[in-house]
Amino acid sequence: MNINYDEFFSSSSKIMKKSVIRELLKLTEKPEIISFAGGLPAPETFPVEDLKPIINKLLDKEGSKILQYGATEGYTELRNILLERAKKQLNMNNLSVDNLLVVSASQQALDVVGKIFLDPGDKIIAERPSYLGGLSAFNTYKANIIGVTLENDGVSIKELEETLDTLYNKRAERIKFFYTIPDFQNPAGVTTSFEKRKKIVELANKYDFLIIEDLPYRELRYTGEPIPTLFEIDGGKRVVSLYTFSKIFCPGLRLGWIIAPKEVIQKVIIAKQAMDLCTPPFNQAIAAAYIKEGLLEERIRKNIEIYSKKREFMLEILDKYLGGIEDVSWTKPEGGLFLWMTLPDYIDCDELFYKAIENNVAYVIGSAFYPEYPEKNHFRMNFSYPSFEQIEEGIKRLSTVIKNAIK
Repeated sequence: MNINYDEFFSSSSKIMKKSVIRELLKLTEKPEIISFAGGLPAPETFPVEDLKPIINKLLDKEGSKILQYGATEGYTELRNILLERAKKQLNMNNLSVDNLLVVSASQQALDVVGKIFLDPGDKIIAERPSYLGGLSAFNTYKANIIGVTLENDGVSIKELEETLDTLYNKRAERIKFFYTIPDFQNPAGVTTSFEKRKKIVELANKYDFLIIEDLPYRELRYTGEPIPTLFEIDGGKRVVSLYTFSKIFCPGLRLGWIIAPKEVIQKVIIAKQAMDLCTPPFNQAIAAAYIKEGLLEERIRKNIEIYSKKREFMLEILDKYLGGIEDVSWTKPEGGLFLWMTLPDYIDCDELFYKAIENNVAYVIGSAFYPEYPEKNHFRMNFSYPSFEQIEEGIKRLSTVIKNAIK
């Protein structure tokens, strides 16, 4: 008997889609292909030798404890360490451990945000383009995602205000939250200015919505000065901030944390108990011990040193092979892992991707990052993972593909 499984799948599961990026990455697995497609940290940043004695020591001293189930809120020692870091970084001594919860990396944080805030049909606003993982998480909960144009210094405030005015005053509707990646945005690499951050908070107060602030790259700044987070500007009332160890420590531990108002954290705890009971205590204990040894700050410093050189080199090579070509441009990120390429309007980068693969080079198509009305003349480039040699040769190959596509 043939079973029609579609009859059993939930309506939510039926709108789930495979990640476009993950599917395209399968085409880049040939060893001869130079890939700028992933968002992977450089393997040389992983502290393998530092972790060996730490893990052995933990197993000897606390093995029976850290191999057991743990509290949903997180491993107490790690929460306290993260709280003290947050107080210093945010200049907010009024934060307590009740404002912080450990999650299984920031993707779980995005999913739980959707779970606790979104009902089917709820409207939210996101930057366009925006992080595909966030858009996918919110789509799972049947959100109606409205895109607002991203400019070189953050979201268009004019367009954001017009969108809010239309929703609230003309349609008598509202949004639940605005989702933003203010530092070195994925995929575009741009940073939201201090003035725009203040305005976003003002609009949230005026129109009564929350702000979801995704900060995976914040500590990877290569040029310029840090800008206060939206959480700091807001005073911790309307902002939920998402952090991860994946880009500053190692992604394999699958660790992140949320800083938010206490009422939000309590709701996240309840939701997380139904998801995975707790984030692995073993992994959390490793992170806590690593930080206590004073190794995390040094690891971040070394990551910045490695990535800043790769960023600078990629910008130089792009200028060497593609500089001066009309309507071909790219962002110059102050930090993070990505930059955003823009080609003439008539070039479809979805189709051009396959030409790039034929020339043994890969990128991520830009259309995947739009919540609605995708633009197809963009693509994302990663500079953290490839070597210097691969950056030059890959851009050389890519420049041939692009020049052949230009009329």
